[in-house]
Amino acid sequence: MEKVKVGIIGTGFIGPTHIEAIRRLGFVDVIALAESNQEAAEKKAAELGIPKAYGDYRDMLKDDEVQVVHNCTPNHLHFAINKEIILAGKHVLSEKPLAMSSKESAELLELAQEHGVVHGVNFNYRQFPVLKQLEAMVQSGELGKINIVHGGYLQDWLLFDTDYNWRLAPEVGGKSRAVADIGSHWCDTVQYVTGKRIVEVFADLATVVPVRKKPTAAAATFGGAKAEDGMYEDVAIHTEDYASVLVRFEDGSRGVFTVSQVSAGRKNRLSFELNGSKSSVFWNQEEPEKLWIGHRNKANEVLMADPSLFAPEARRAIHHPGGHNEGWPDALKNMMKNFYTFIREGKSLQTDKATFATFEDGHISMCITDAILESHEQQKWVKVAVGQEIYS
Repeated sequence: MEKVKVGIIGTGFIGPTHIEAIRRLGFVDVIALAESNQEAAEKKAAELGIPKAYGDYRDMLKDDEVQVVHNCTPNHLHFAINKEIILAGKHVLSEKPLAMSSKESAELLELAQEHGVVHGVNFNYRQFPVLKQLEAMVQSGELGKINIVHGGYLQDWLLFDTDYNWRLAPEVGGKSRAVADIGSHWCDTVQYVTGKRIVEVFADLATVVPVRKKPTAAAATFGGAKAEDGMYEDVAIHTEDYASVLVRFEDGSRGVFTVSQVSAGRKNRLSFELNGSKSSVFWNQEEPEKLWIGHRNKANEVLMADPSLFAPEARRAIHHPGGHNEGWPDALKNMMKNFYTFIREGKSLQTDKATFATFEDGHISMCITDAILESHEQQKWVKVAVGQEIYS
């Protein structure tokens, strides 16, 4: 069977991780990449072993050999580029956030549905094997009714005032930073495993570091690069480093989460606990192979990732025997595997159920972010509005 042909737009931190995950599949070829200019594109293509290099992504979209395009650009470019990919008739996998507002994401969802392309958003945390198992446990009623959901997503890469990145600028990263960047992952993950939508929020946001020292030379995301003394400029920061958000789910259950990019020692700690009427569970992305299961009338348990212990519907997400830990790159591989298997099998999102996050999930994420920003501004509960519909 002929391989699926792919083009990548943007090769900063996330682009090469997409390429690595795609190459692990075996039935997909990355044949092209696009960068901001021809010199940068050719240099990156040579480094990554990709045959075609484009200094303008629009030229790549005219390449009839390219069937699927990944949008791995900074946030402010997502809407316009996603729109052009769809109009070019290509399947599209976008980094999140899908757009800069729920109005834009609604337009993209409608356009993708109208043109019949396969559309995905890289919410890869739901693809961890343990979370596939947890989803099965929730659906089977093993935990009982899920009454409370709590947790957070903590990082420390912006702890110091000398830490700087393009995500800090609202015109590039968007009106929200910590919520849109990592809170969106938390919300998508817990909605996936519980099968319940977040319908109302009450938010408190804060900019912990109000003025940062921007290096005169750009630094890579998570790179920790520092400028020499005297090579900074002071920049006022207007997006949040921290947020705590009370949430209500569609069935009346409650929850709360905290996100922070200034929590020393927390590298990438997405964690949550579900408290059910029978049992509780806790999961932490920094130890992704473990699922803590809490009981009242017997000893607590720790379930280790092991296909022999998983529900049948969760086994296909794990690729090695128990004790062979699978982590973030493997969850990303699962995202790509599900997305590209869907395409290879000729399925349609209009008739077939996706096993990956779609533009619909990306739009719902944008609606939650918009509601969180409105709640913080007005200091009150705000319902999540999805198009003309308001979740209640």
